[in-house]
Amino acid sequence: MSIAELQSYGYIVALVFLSVALYAYIYHLYVQRKDSDGHDYEDYSNMALKDDITDTPVSEKSKKK
Repeated sequence: MSIAELQSYGYIVALVFLSVALYAYIYHLYVQRKDSDGHDYEDYSNMALKDDITDTPVSEKSKKK
């Protein structure tokens, strides 16, 4: 077994491991979308696109002052 063959096996193993880790991290992000305060920050992602005065707000304002 030559060094080139060992490098190719190591590359395949590293590629599979990193792919699984990436998909696990993406899954974790979608499962844990809300932070500890209960805010889902994906709702705020369109705030820059929907900034007209007639658009509905992302979250309601508090009535208390």
